[in-house]
Parts: sequence; structure tokens; C-alpha cells
Amino acid sequence: MTELQEREPSKTALGAAMLRAAHQMLDTPLVFADPLALKIVGVDAEAALRADLPLHSLPERRSQRANIAARSRLAEDELTKAVASGVRQYVLLGAGLDTFACRNPYEARGLRVFEVDHPATQAWKRERLLAAGIGLPNSLVFAAVNFERQTLGEGLAAAGFDASAPAFFAWLGVTIYLTREAIRETLKFVAGQLQGSAVVFTYSTPPDKLAPEQRAVFAARAKRVAAIGEPWRTFFEPPELAQELRNLGFRSIEDLGPAEIQARYFSGRSDGLQPGPAGHLMLAGV
Repeated sequence: MTELQEREPSKTALGAAMLRAAHQMLDTPLVFADPLALKIVGVDAEAALRADLPLHSLPERRSQRANIAARSRLAEDELTKAVASGVRQYVLLGAGLDTFACRNPYEARGLRVFEVDHPATQAWKRERLLAAGIGLPNSLVFAAVNFERQTLGEGLAAAGFDASAPAFFAWLGVTIYLTREAIRETLKFVAGQLQGSAVVFTYSTPPDKLAPEQRAVFAARAKRVAAIGEPWRTFFEPPELAQELRNLGFRSIEDLGPAEIQARYFSGRSDGLQPGPAGHLMLAGV
């Protein structure tokens, strides 16, 4: 068996899927509606969620759910605008157990969904979809990319991506795990796409700017993800990242910090659901 075959799928991808599922169960009104979120995690995982509701009521878990819901909502809101402007390619970088491709409302309009991920994670996802009875639409393309052996451009080209047409990219919950150089190379690739292309991605600010109690929570989460082999690596100061994006050639930049995310998606709620203090959503257009 090769090293590629032996590699396990991302544990944090499952964690994100569980939080999306928990949001469907526990939060009213929904910030992000995903009718397949519970189905794809499976009946055992759903039962575990229902059996441990007090855990999911803790402030840390609630803020994690809020972050997950907000980033998915922004990505799909912006995709809707992109489709309206003529974009017909949606690229999910680090797709994990995202379900958009299986509920694509724009399939009849020709939107193709390219899911980019490690081959092991994609094989695991296929198993999950099959077990859940979720069919694979013709508009879904799995672009398996082993970044140790090929570039994003090579992987997408092999999957049939049309570089002569604009595309919308979503890169959610990923940059914190990568090196700065890897992040820059991916953003450089997106910036080199046809005018009308755009990307929405997440990033985190350095924890030293947080209040002491927030830093303690942050450190505990960082320790947990490092223990499962997926350590946090990279943080950005907002002005620094904005300048980097301009240098790469992005024409438009919109950075939503915690306050902006709160105002856009969580204002007026009576349940206190709100995003965490360090996460940002960045929208950059070519």
C-alpha cells in the first residue's frame, strides 16, 4: 500500500461537518440551511450529537458553530451573485464533507462544481455519500490533488477545469493549517484567473491580540488539533493580508472581521449565537 493510500482523511473535515449538522439541530433561526448536513455525517454521528446536547451548548462550541455557519453562508451568497454574473465554475478548495454539489440549485444553468481535496479524503467522502444514499450529480467533479506531487492548476486541468472562463473559489477553514508560502501560491493561482473570478476564504488573526480568557480557549483548541496531527500554522494581520492580496493582483477586497460577521448574520438574535473573536472572512475579486 502506498503512502497516499495509507493517509487518513482529515479529522477536522469531519469536525466541521459535525458543527454544520449541529447548527441545523440546535440554532433557530438558521444562519445557514443545509438539508444534507445531518444526513452526510451518518446516523451514528447524529445520535451522538443528540446524546450530548449540553456539550454543544458551551460558549466555545456555539462560537465554532457560528463561524462555520457564517463562512458557508457567505460563500454560497457570493456564489449566487457570481452565477448571476455568468460564472459557471465553482471550485471548493479543501471541500471535506461540504454538500453544496449535491444540492446545487444552479445545475440546470450549467454550474459545474469542482471539489479539490486529498484523494484519501475524497474516497472517504464518496463512502459517506453512498452510505447516506446521497447521489452524485453529473455537475460534480472530484479533483483529487496530492499537493506533494502536483500543483492546484495541474489538478484542476486534469479534472476538466476551463481556465479560459471565470470561476468562483471557496477556501473555508483551511489557511490556518498551511504555510504562508502554500497560501500565497494558491491565492496567486486564483488571482491569475480570468477577470470576474473571485475567492472567499477564512483566516485567523494572531492570538496575542485576544483577551486573556479568549487566549486560553484558543490555546486549548490549538492543542487539540495539533494532537490529531493537524496543527495551526499561519495567522495574518488584516492590513498585511490586504496588501498581499493587492500585490497579487486582486482588484476588490472585502474583509469581514468578527464585528462585521456579527452585524451581517447574527444581529437581533435572542439566543446569543455569535462568532468567535479571531476568525475573518475575506472576499477578493479578480
